[in-house]
Amino acid sequence: MFTFNLDEKKYKKIHFIGIGGVSMSGIAVLLSKNGYEISGSDRNDSKFLENLRKNNIETLIGQKKENIKDQDLFVYTDAILPDNEELIAAKETGKPVVTRGVFLGALMRNYKRSIAVSGSHGKSTTTSMISKILVESDEHASILLGGMLDEIDGNVLVGDSDILLTEACEFKANILHYYPSTVIILNIDEDHLDYYKDLNHIVETFIGYMKNLDENSKAIINIDDKNTHRLFNHVKGKLITFGQDKDAMYRITNVEYNHLGHPTFDLVKDGEVMSFTLDILGNYNVYNAAASIIAALENGIPLETIKVSISTYHSLHRRMEIIGRYKDAVIMTDYGHHPVEIKATLHTLKSIQKERLIVVFQPHTYSRTKALLDDFANSFYDADEVVVTEIYAAREKFDPTIKSEDLVEKLIQNGVKARYIKEFEEAKEYIQSIVKPQDICITTGCGNPDVLAEMIVE
Repeated sequence: MFTFNLDEKKYKKIHFIGIGGVSMSGIAVLLSKNGYEISGSDRNDSKFLENLRKNNIETLIGQKKENIKDQDLFVYTDAILPDNEELIAAKETGKPVVTRGVFLGALMRNYKRSIAVSGSHGKSTTTSMISKILVESDEHASILLGGMLDEIDGNVLVGDSDILLTEACEFKANILHYYPSTVIILNIDEDHLDYYKDLNHIVETFIGYMKNLDENSKAIINIDDKNTHRLFNHVKGKLITFGQDKDAMYRITNVEYNHLGHPTFDLVKDGEVMSFTLDILGNYNVYNAAASIIAALENGIPLETIKVSISTYHSLHRRMEIIGRYKDAVIMTDYGHHPVEIKATLHTLKSIQKERLIVVFQPHTYSRTKALLDDFANSFYDADEVVVTEIYAAREKFDPTIKSEDLVEKLIQNGVKARYIKEFEEAKEYIQSIVKPQDICITTGCGNPDVLAEMIVE
């Protein structure tokens, strides 16, 4: 097993292959602020690389074997393919070469209180909610986020306490490398089917994750998600369930919404009623908030601090974020890239929207689009019109057996008004030509649909 002691400085120079990823860049900044000499490469420039340069971290554009010099340790992201020449050159040095997941798991062990947030949906939002609570408490936590949060001025915060808060994504079974003291499981759904065989394979991986936890750990699990129930008997430490189910240890009750669609709710534990107010939309955010509140309570944060922090939380960037207006239509962007997420977001917006709801969807990866095509086709019923752009390939090579037009065809068969527009420039012109005052237009996906939203506003 790979081990890493943050204070020991065994590896003075650490090189990141794919440093521009949200998690990789955060880890790089954390290490740099702890006295390590950090360098890294990525295919393209980005806002994350700009932030790295501000932190005096050497960033290289393009992944070439020449980037491998006298570094002591190499960390690479899962998006890097085996034939990447920089990765091959790193392995030829004979020095340690580990994935981001392996390294994060080793880093986590340096903190007495490590909080890891997992789930098919809501990881970044929940992690950012906990982040806000920690920032406004007396704790000086270190935080690794999967998005940009104003309260920490980005995606990483480096503290000096024994707390590390991080997301824990199940992609490629990375969670099997993690041994946190507090784990949150928000939900388990079919995703990353380019790696997993089926839903059962995903659940089995989460069971393996539970077996990593020791007797002093805490597992905070959503009891309302039926796929999590198989995990309960494998928790060695304290099992803490939450949800509306009558058997939940922390029971969600009295969920109500104001005229803006913002929820209030109670959490009841052992007869004690704790009331909370949110300044964001969505029933799913009640669950994200509940998990955040419980994690904070179980790690000693005062209730009053939690109440104030959670009531003034305004979400991450790219989570139902308002970018601006065009012709007095509201232009928004969202990170939703799974059918369940998209359906929940559109249902929430439709519940408060009187005029039209127009959606621009950028599918993410060929494998996800192909495996969940029918589910995607059933996720847009709340939209008045849907524009589907070209599939964002991300880490994958071109697959001729699936295309965006296949989704458009199924949407039309389902009675949804839909069209395919390949390029952002054409999609921008189309949206600008059809939007009317008081419409909502939201671009969604985990590629770069936020760029399109900004183009529409500009």
